[in-house]
Amino acid sequence: MSLVTLLPFIVLIGAMFLMTRSAKKKQQQAADMRNQMQPGSGVRTIGGMYATVKEVNEDTVLLDAGPGVDLLFAKNSIGAVLTDDEYNRIVHGIEHDLKSDADLVPDDASSLTESEATDAVPADDRIDLGKKDADDEPAAAKTDERPKKSEDDSEAK
Repeated sequence: MSLVTLLPFIVLIGAMFLMTRSAKKKQQQAADMRNQMQPGSGVRTIGGMYATVKEVNEDTVLLDAGPGVDLLFAKNSIGAVLTDDEYNRIVHGIEHDLKSDADLVPDDASSLTESEATDAVPADDRIDLGKKDADDEPAAAKTDERPKKSEDDSEAK
């Protein structure tokens, strides 16, 4: 056999080797991250729940999800171990170690446009898009309803 016929097989085997090596490396990093968990660490589970580690066992982790709520999870279900600053920012909304308040980017663009005149609609001109109750319907709408014809009524009277 010539080298040209073996080349596709060699490339395929090389690609498979690189993919399995990358997957093993990611698994090892995840295992190292889970082994770094200590009581008091903030974590996010693979399901997206944020909690504080209460106790770490060999295969399980006891999490404190709130006052009086302790949950037992498998160690493999921990998706990320968070830093204290990141956990407090996400769970409690506490921003930490900010340089100055002037450097903050606002959540909305309303504070970026500082004009004297407001573009708000006066309360009298607002349109209520909420669902109305049956008692609130205008009388004209109630009178438009026609009684249903029964089978005995005929068109040719």
